[in-house]
Amino acid sequence: MENNTTTISREELEELQEAFNKIDIDNSGYVSDYELQDLFKEARLPLPGYKVREIVEKILAVADHNKDGKINFEEFVSLMQELKSKDISKTFRKIINKKEGITAIGGTSAISSEGTQHSYAGKNVRVANVVIQEVEAENLNLALNSASAIGCTVVNIGAQDLKEGKPHLVMGLLWQIIKVGLFADIEISRNEALIALLNEGEELEQLMKLSPEDLLLRWVNFHLTNAGWQKISNFSQDIKDSRAYFHLLNQIAPKGDKDDQLPITIDLSGFNEKNDLKRAGLMLQEADKLGCRQFVSPADVVSGNPKLNLAFVANLFNTYPCLHKPENNDIDLNLLEGESKEERTFRNWMNSLGVNPYINHLYSDLADALVIFQLYEMTRVPVEWSHVNKPPYPALGGNMKKLENCNYAVELGKNKAKFSLVGIAGQDLHEGNSTLTLALLWQLMRRYTVNVLSDLGEGEKVNDEIIIKWVNQTLADANKKTSISSFKDKSISTSLPVLDLIDAIAPNAIRKEMVRREDLSHEDKLNNAKYAISVARKIGARIYALPDDLVEVKPKMVMTVFACLMGKGLNKIK
Repeated sequence: MENNTTTISREELEELQEAFNKIDIDNSGYVSDYELQDLFKEARLPLPGYKVREIVEKILAVADHNKDGKINFEEFVSLMQELKSKDISKTFRKIINKKEGITAIGGTSAISSEGTQHSYAGKNVRVANVVIQEVEAENLNLALNSASAIGCTVVNIGAQDLKEGKPHLVMGLLWQIIKVGLFADIEISRNEALIALLNEGEELEQLMKLSPEDLLLRWVNFHLTNAGWQKISNFSQDIKDSRAYFHLLNQIAPKGDKDDQLPITIDLSGFNEKNDLKRAGLMLQEADKLGCRQFVSPADVVSGNPKLNLAFVANLFNTYPCLHKPENNDIDLNLLEGESKEERTFRNWMNSLGVNPYINHLYSDLADALVIFQLYEMTRVPVEWSHVNKPPYPALGGNMKKLENCNYAVELGKNKAKFSLVGIAGQDLHEGNSTLTLALLWQLMRRYTVNVLSDLGEGEKVNDEIIIKWVNQTLADANKKTSISSFKDKSISTSLPVLDLIDAIAPNAIRKEMVRREDLSHEDKLNNAKYAISVARKIGARIYALPDDLVEVKPKMVMTVFACLMGKGLNKIK
């Protein structure tokens, strides 16, 4: 300690101790990175967000001597000594000496905050607890709405459910998020090597229609066949003895045939272990050599837990797929065009509503119109289910049954929903005509959004003109200088009207230092858009649009952004 304080006076040391105590609001004896970050935010310094992050990173790099992500008082004093003459030190001292006091935004559990009566920086901690609860709610809203935007089903799940830790809801949501991450690259347009899984005589289109789960099963069986072992049909009963896993690991382990790859030898001696649990443990030791032991324990394997075993296999595939695209000139690679951002947005929107079956591939999964009928009902278009053909479809005539469904779906759109479906026939849906299918989906999404607004407006019919009028009136009432003339207004590319509207609806939600307002480059606009969508979700607006939609001013998606914010604003009034 003496070495760190030789050039710091006793008065300065006491001042630093007081400052440190202000930051260390939980009296833990150290400050963490999030406390430093929140310190800067609460000080409302005129610094851009990236600068705040840079300063925090510098502080940690210099002061965190033992690299544990935490700074104790000695390290804090050492930091102030070393940076005494630098701008970062002046900035930091300016913050910690502010007379207004510092409010903590760190999270806490309901139990840990209950009954707390400490005070700090001249304010009672009960005030802080209110702030903490508000931030917790915002973070949970952000988590839910972000999960929704990537296609997780969030029907009947609210922030309060997550806060209360309802196991079935929390675990269900976590599993969906994990699946989205693990399955992201198990798709042929992203990984052409999957073409190696084509069966003899099978068309590429048939392979492309398989779900990620089905592709994984086929991948495992591809390697098991090469190993001379029997195929599996599931990730539960068929893998309980771990023997299929031993063969799979042996097949995918690097053989050292690449210049940058060292061979990894899989020890198969555990294959003959008589005890299932011990055998599973030995198998996972081999998986650990590949860095792929995550998700399952020996007990999970032996019990045949389907979700955890599926995650285990997906991780193996993502790490060591061990596939090579066949040299076959008969394959039309033009079919491998990836999913567009618009297609992904619609797919995620439908999945978030809990449609069944889950939409993996937009057009092939809509080919029987069953999901479209569900969307009609969600948008209050009555469906006569007695007119709908349901799976399983017969081997002969199955396509005709699906086509009949698609014809009925178009009929409902024209006659009941009053959609503009000129030139669209059931055949277009059945065959996956992208332009015409997306035209129907957009009108369904728009109707769904408008219905929500009508409910909040006590039945008042809502159209584009009403939304634009509400947006401009809300901006004017909040003394904002921005406005929009239409959903094609070029000013929307800056995201400033969106950011100002969020600030009008939820004051203090927008941090001014995070927004660039003048001389905007494309990158500045994109950063503004990312921030706008993130904060909109944080305040509870369920937005599916992407940052690019705002920057490129795509009217359809822009409309949904303003409509969702209008819904949030009306809901706040109610």
